[in-house]
Amino acid sequence: MALVDTFQKLFDNPAIPWKTIVTAFTLGQFGFETYLTYRQYRTLSRKALPKVLENEIDAETVQKAEDYTRSKMKFNIFSNVYSLAQNLLVIKLDLFPRLWHIGAALAQKVPIKFLATSTIGQSLYFFTVLSNISTLLELPLSYYQHFVLEEKHGFNKLTVALWITDKIKSSVLSTVIGTPLMFAFLKIFDAFPKNFLMYICGFILVVQILAMTLIPVFIMPLFNKFTPLEDGELKQSIEALASRVSFPLDKIFVVDGSKRSSHSNAYFTGLPFTSKRIVLYDTLVKDSSVDEITAVLAHEIGHWKENHILRMLAFSEVHIAFIFSLFTAAFQNKSLYSAFGFFVGQGLSGDASIVITPQLPVLIGFILFNDLLQPLECGMNFGINLITRLHEYQADAYAKGLGYGKDLCRALINLQVKNLSTMNVDPLYSSYHYSHPTLPERLIALDHVSEQKSK
Repeated sequence: MALVDTFQKLFDNPAIPWKTIVTAFTLGQFGFETYLTYRQYRTLSRKALPKVLENEIDAETVQKAEDYTRSKMKFNIFSNVYSLAQNLLVIKLDLFPRLWHIGAALAQKVPIKFLATSTIGQSLYFFTVLSNISTLLELPLSYYQHFVLEEKHGFNKLTVALWITDKIKSSVLSTVIGTPLMFAFLKIFDAFPKNFLMYICGFILVVQILAMTLIPVFIMPLFNKFTPLEDGELKQSIEALASRVSFPLDKIFVVDGSKRSSHSNAYFTGLPFTSKRIVLYDTLVKDSSVDEITAVLAHEIGHWKENHILRMLAFSEVHIAFIFSLFTAAFQNKSLYSAFGFFVGQGLSGDASIVITPQLPVLIGFILFNDLLQPLECGMNFGINLITRLHEYQADAYAKGLGYGKDLCRALINLQVKNLSTMNVDPLYSSYHYSHPTLPERLIALDHVSEQKSK
């Protein structure tokens, strides 16, 4: 509580230049991430592979991977500049209060009293409009990423028609699912303004559990076709592994990932204490051996055996509780809202640059608060990735303990080659951006070096 009290005192000072601080944080994060990108781009100039990969990957594949990585990094730099420009314009031109004012004015013309007079109703307007604007602004980048960058390097399988269909489906789902969830989120603050923390944490936990349960069954089939794995050697191998380790396997599906990309993957879905569905990309089934696929699934089962999903869910709740504890110091702070063009009072202003609201809009406060958290969240990235990397090592070790060490190494190398993943990685860049250890790090942990020498 001492930290929260400190934040409360800090936020209570009306002389704090909030716009300047948020702008500085935004530029600082951009500068830091650009520096990391520079480090990684410089690392790509290394000609020598990590020793553990020297006898595994040919020079032509290395060159293709480097070209692909450079293309992605240039695109990421442009994307970051594009995003930075948007953020600075939002701050400079007071676009949030202008957009809020337009939404509030439109709400007055709707014959629904809740939407016209409620801060929550106006927040839902704002949320819907902002989401749609963000989607429109992202379209050029998405098009270039799929139909230029990924196409150039042989990965894109999307058609323009399918791409457009995906975007429409995503927007509709965002509105249909996101709007009631946002209403419930805002209603908690409205009903419990002084002690919302416990309720908001419980609400987010329920949403996470429902998402883990319902998305694989009802949402993902709207985008991909999931076909039960045919009887044969692969199915027998997977079922034998599941039976051997008492993994609660329900069904095995093959998903048609190849209709969008030639990248490969495998995963399972289901809550920690329920039956699981294993999902294999058709590209993985096509390009990998039975033993390699089984080894990858042994790794995935390792996450279940080590309770990684439950641990990350618990960690997520602690993280959320921490963030919203700090938010108690910001969401009713008038100086923060006023600095960004909002003024609390009665009625609506005719000046679009200043919006007078009868109540502080929590949604706006949370968006602004997240901008203030940028330095903290940058630091948290390192910590979260450290935890997930540890989990990956543990899952690899579990697969190795089952006798799949050699096959897992081969599978990881093949996935690296098929996906043209980066061969040389700057350690600081990977610590910030990568949730998984790099391939050389995983191979060394699996004693692949000693296996090579023993050949």
